[in-house]
Amino acid sequence: MAELRRLEDFIALAKAGKEVKVDVKLRKEIVIQKVHPQATEEMKSEIDMYLLIADYNFKADSDTAMVSKIYMHGSTGESLSDAKVAVNIANARLKMDYERLKSAGIEFEEKYFE
Repeated sequence: MAELRRLEDFIALAKAGKEVKVDVKLRKEIVIQKVHPQATEEMKSEIDMYLLIADYNFKADSDTAMVSKIYMHGSTGESLSDAKVAVNIANARLKMDYERLKSAGIEFEEKYFE
């Protein structure tokens, strides 16, 4: 399973007839983005950012693998309305991946970012 690193790999396995199961865990991770030294002087040298990430824990036969995918990023200082837009975009992207997994016959519980 070491070579299986993308959702597409597990979708292909399921379409080929293998039983594939997945558990989805969502998380928001805070990171610091460094600004390039040649950036304008008005910018700080570091920006607090967040990532909305889904961790897909796959099981096929007795093998397991985790695939993490970033669905959206933003600044921790953004307005509440901008944050809601980011969550809506992330959930729309997540729903598209869920549809792809379901169409391959992979069953799981759908979870969404809040």
